[in-house]
Amino acid sequence: MSLREDIPDRLIIAIGGNAMHPEGSRGSAQEQKQIAADTARSLLPVMELGTELVITHGNGPVVGKMLLRHAIARGRVEPMPLDICVAHSQGGIAYLLMQALENALRAKGNPRHVVCLLTQVEVDPRDPAFQNPTKPIGYFYTEEEARALSAEMGWNMREDSGRGWRHVVPSPAPKHIVDISLIQTVANSGSVVIAGGGGGVPVVREGMGQRRGVEAVIDKDRTTALMANVLGIKDMIILTAVSRVAINYGKPDQRNLDRVSLSEIRRLHAEGHFPPGSMGPKIDAAIQFLEGGGRRVMIGRLEEAIPMLRGETGTHIMADSP
Repeated sequence: MSLREDIPDRLIIAIGGNAMHPEGSRGSAQEQKQIAADTARSLLPVMELGTELVITHGNGPVVGKMLLRHAIARGRVEPMPLDICVAHSQGGIAYLLMQALENALRAKGNPRHVVCLLTQVEVDPRDPAFQNPTKPIGYFYTEEEARALSAEMGWNMREDSGRGWRHVVPSPAPKHIVDISLIQTVANSGSVVIAGGGGGVPVVREGMGQRRGVEAVIDKDRTTALMANVLGIKDMIILTAVSRVAINYGKPDQRNLDRVSLSEIRRLHAEGHFPPGSMGPKIDAAIQFLEGGGRRVMIGRLEEAIPMLRGETGTHIMADSP
């Protein structure tokens, strides 16, 4: 079977924040440029096929570091609210991706354009997430460091899947992607579209259609699922730091999942296999996408995007048969 036959005509790809900012990296500009170049190399075969392509990306590690910089410098520089930090990170990450993707295309003599759209996403101001912060952002800390930061900065700190302690912020559900018709128009033009970065800038809508930003970080996978459902895209890829989703993760009886149905993943999720701070939001987004009319969700490593589309690697979650 040819590569063209394996790849759908319309595709949405979500690049995880940890895939763009791997654990252990310092987050320097040079590191981020290299990661963007590696991402472009992995996605180049898809872009060259002319597939209608929308790309989203996470920002958790980056926006968390922005907040820490603001906190450290708060005596000299006025800190920015979280929604503006999300907008800054959305633009900065998308700039690196946009440049890297176009550079990879030009190196192959391909004139295809890559466009970044700064994206606002409406949330419900009454969402219970505002009273129960769960979204981890920024660095990992020891318990002692976390307690000190909580006392000094007033941050909510929570242990994250046995890997350390992190700053957690509200993560309300996305309700409406502002100007999604523009995303569709640009994608239809043949350009690769980068949109919804960091889950989108969180806003609430008030009287007369006016919007204002709120302090939160929307889960980018849930925004990706909503975007795909509204646009009618049937296939979604979630690129992350692991090759496959696993149950009993980190235990002697760990089992990787290759191909599972929507019904089966619902059952496994209900059994508690996917923690809220790590794989849980991705599985929530996969379920949301498939229940909303999607056909297939693929979860796996950034470097394995093409083998994943061929069905050679990754976890494939399929809609239930009618």
